[in-house]
Amino acid sequence: MKAVISAILSFVMIGMLCLGDPAYVHGAELAEEISAPAAVLMEASTGTVIWEKDADTKYHPASVTKIMTLLLIFDALEEGKIHLEDTVTTSEYAASMGGSQVFLEPGETQTVDTMIKCIAVASANDACVAMAEHICGTESEFVSRMNERAQGLGMANTHFENCNGLDTDNHMTTARDIALMSRELITKYPKIHEYSTIWMENITHTTAKGTSEFGLTNTNKLIKQYEYATGLKTGSTSLAKYCVSATAEKDGVELIAVILAAPDYKVRFRDATKLLNYGFSVASVYEDKNEEELGTVPVELGVKEEIPVKYDSAFHYMSLDGTSLENVEKIIELPDSVNAPIKENAKAGRAVYKLNGQEIGSVDILYCEGVEKAGFSHCFLKTLKMCLNI
Repeated sequence: MKAVISAILSFVMIGMLCLGDPAYVHGAELAEEISAPAAVLMEASTGTVIWEKDADTKYHPASVTKIMTLLLIFDALEEGKIHLEDTVTTSEYAASMGGSQVFLEPGETQTVDTMIKCIAVASANDACVAMAEHICGTESEFVSRMNERAQGLGMANTHFENCNGLDTDNHMTTARDIALMSRELITKYPKIHEYSTIWMENITHTTAKGTSEFGLTNTNKLIKQYEYATGLKTGSTSLAKYCVSATAEKDGVELIAVILAAPDYKVRFRDATKLLNYGFSVASVYEDKNEEELGTVPVELGVKEEIPVKYDSAFHYMSLDGTSLENVEKIIELPDSVNAPIKENAKAGRAVYKLNGQEIGSVDILYCEGVEKAGFSHCFLKTLKMCLNI
């Protein structure tokens, strides 16, 4: 009996291969082609993991750590705590980092904008620490916030010991966790691509020794080698080996390919390219930003006669089976009227998305404001105005 079942399963598997399902066949081949021990391919808008290999084993991330450093910098910019034109002073500690650096000197000042370029393009350890101290006072406090931010993103297998990725025993993360923080950075702060796609640029050092030019060159060779590349960050140390979180966009599909512990830099970029090509070959994405106005809903028994409504969020849907998403239909479901009282941001209805008659998802529609129930005096005045035609 077992032999019969085994034969049937084998026949089914062969049949699947003969049918040529692209996701199945190519995905199976990909497992043999990816040399690095750990990898993740994620679609950015939905966070869907398309392909993975040893995604939850902890590895040293090297300078890929700087994705979280950049995320906290952009958080501080959004919150108004810092500004791109602010001046950042380099401490002796920051200047002493070694490794990949832009050779900032103690007391040297640079703008936040320049520091971001130094981190995103040249992977500067000294610039990372200078920014950490500028935002939080000390690197240790900044690292505490890095770990808090990681936990908030669900990076359950990550612990940071520093802000730049220099090797230390407990500084560990996973391919999946790197994809999560990469997604947060590029979707919340797409401006990062303005920095991560710079190939070469000069900065100016102004110190007691005078003024000199220093050239930044992007450590991510995919920016030149891969036509769809948009970033994001490389890393390499003796413990981490060669790592990269590579982002790319093609035909509205944005992907994140994470490679950890590759044996050399060529394998790192080759594996990332294979993942990205595979993702673009199987993934199609539908996006509705839901930016149009929805109008109002009539209110009964309230101090207002109508209430405006809004979408709760944008809508994203991804297909991996080659299905065309050109015919996605959106249906707005709202009540004919609503009775007061109504709370602000309470659910009013939803936008339903269908493909070939099947629901593929929905977005809640919310009331933009609250409406109190009308009291006697309000009803009396309303009636009086109607009678007097005013």
